[in-house]
Amino acid sequence: MGISDRRQREKEQRKTGIIDAAERLFFSRGYEDVSMEEIAREVELNKATIYLYFENKETLFATIVLRGIGILKEKYTDCMKKQAPGLVKVALMGQAYYLFSQEYPEYLRLIHFYGSERFAKENPCTAEIGKGYGTCRLILRDAIQEGIKDGTIRSDIDPFLTSMYLMISFMGILSLENKWKLVIEAEGFSDEQYTCDFFRFIIPAISSGDKSHAVDARDFASFGFSLAGPVIPDQKREKR
Repeated sequence: MGISDRRQREKEQRKTGIIDAAERLFFSRGYEDVSMEEIAREVELNKATIYLYFENKETLFATIVLRGIGILKEKYTDCMKKQAPGLVKVALMGQAYYLFSQEYPEYLRLIHFYGSERFAKENPCTAEIGKGYGTCRLILRDAIQEGIKDGTIRSDIDPFLTSMYLMISFMGILSLENKWKLVIEAEGFSDEQYTCDFFRFIIPAISSGDKSHAVDARDFASFGFSLAGPVIPDQKREKR
């Protein structure tokens, strides 16, 4: 390995180290509570060196958001590669979003926070983040188109609009804030019951209803889907 190659590798390692250090701090605390000075101390570099790699804290934060979106995009891509009807792929993508929210709650928190108006639109990462999230929605749209083509999804809905409805639903319903989970639990329902009921509602809503192409949600398990189990009424606690 030549000197220039070694220097480039060291530069990339240092950049990764900065991102990793910033990620640990942003995960443990909010955006406003982390300073560039703290990130520099965490990675044992001076602040001036940090600014050689990242224009400001916002750009560094956005880089971490892109990591999270990259993970979600991989999950959606894996769903799309499955040999399954379009309707099943849509359900699997909903499940993938839910699992992402469970496995990577801190990434999801950062993604949602970046979506607020707190950040400047001119940030160079903003377009890339929008493109990444948009790619996830386009994969979902393609699954809907496949479902329409294979007869498992109704043909009277628009794939673009439906992908928007579903993506927003996944965001809001499957990544529920803790305060709302407490409300649901107070009524005697588990988070799993809440999630399963969403799929029991949405799958029939977009299904074609064509008996020759019918796919029972209970059969989705053979494709790796596990969030459409029935809600047992007597599991609901009797209100006092």
